[in-house]
Amino acid sequence: MRKIAGGLAAAVLVTGCAGVSGAPGATSPTASPTTSPTAQATPATPGATAPPLPLEQTYERVISQVLPSIVQITTATGLGSGVVYDDQGHIVTNAHVIGEATEVEVTLATGGGSRVAKVVQSFPAGDLAVIKVDDPQGLRPARFGDSSKLRVGQLVLAMGNPLGLSGSVTDGIVSAVGRTVTEPQDSGSPGATIAGAIQTSAAINPGNSGGALVDMAGQVIGIPTLAATDPSLGGGAAPGIGFAIPSNTATDISAQIVKHGRVINSHRAALGITGSTVIGDTGQPAGVGVRSVQSGGGAAKAGIREGDVIISVGGKETPTIAALTELLTGYKPGDKVEVEFVRASARDGERQKVTVTLSELQTD
Repeated sequence: MRKIAGGLAAAVLVTGCAGVSGAPGATSPTASPTTSPTAQATPATPGATAPPLPLEQTYERVISQVLPSIVQITTATGLGSGVVYDDQGHIVTNAHVIGEATEVEVTLATGGGSRVAKVVQSFPAGDLAVIKVDDPQGLRPARFGDSSKLRVGQLVLAMGNPLGLSGSVTDGIVSAVGRTVTEPQDSGSPGATIAGAIQTSAAINPGNSGGALVDMAGQVIGIPTLAATDPSLGGGAAPGIGFAIPSNTATDISAQIVKHGRVINSHRAALGITGSTVIGDTGQPAGVGVRSVQSGGGAAKAGIREGDVIISVGGKETPTIAALTELLTGYKPGDKVEVEFVRASARDGERQKVTVTLSELQTD
């Protein structure tokens, strides 16, 4: 079980990239039934179709505006979704959707044949990637909104290709903002830690990853990335708990990749080490073992060495690499922080403390 910042300790996160090709020809958008909380039902005249309610009209308008900007991305190992970024053929998606691929197939949510896209750059630390199709004809760039202005309770739609059902739409609200969540690391997921994640009740299923979380103005305000599972349900999906990368983060990283071919400023703090979780004598996680130290980085300058075991940062325990990564999302490059560690050569597990000036997370 993985604990989630913000009080969601009972849920475990799962990424939603791997889909099945259950309905390759499906093109009709589907939406969860929703009615206006203030609308009054009007008795229908026999044989007549009731006019759409105001909220239904809004949903229909938003879907017709945004769905042409959603694509299905197919790799050798699965499928996911993407959002058209510009009129040059760039598409933003999740890094875990792309995986190790260098080329993928792209199909518009509105139908048509597939086309080949090349991976421009993947940013696994933030679970974002940009791909580019040679032929951008028919691609409609999405409008991206300002995710910093989101309000809890705001209506949203999630658009993508869950389970291979092309052009599907689900509805919900913004349940919370500012979450810090860490994906489980496996062969299909980089185990990214996402700071400032948007929590939503809109259903996010395998295949939705990399798609769009959209507000009622037709603006993309997030990239659906992962859902929570409930161990009490045997690992099944926890209803109504999904997470999206904020649009401000997605557009910042995408703009860097489009302009420079890589991420030149991650805006994320780092100790300047690579490490892994160390299991203690009790069989429980006991800290982060330093596997290597970046030359010239904050840890190296403070005297941290390979083999040391980091047990706390800023006075907060770091029993796992995920815990350490989550803690670092609360700092900025240049911040000074106290790091407590155990030196491998020390007798009786003697603890040492040093002050580290955090560097910027490197993306190469």
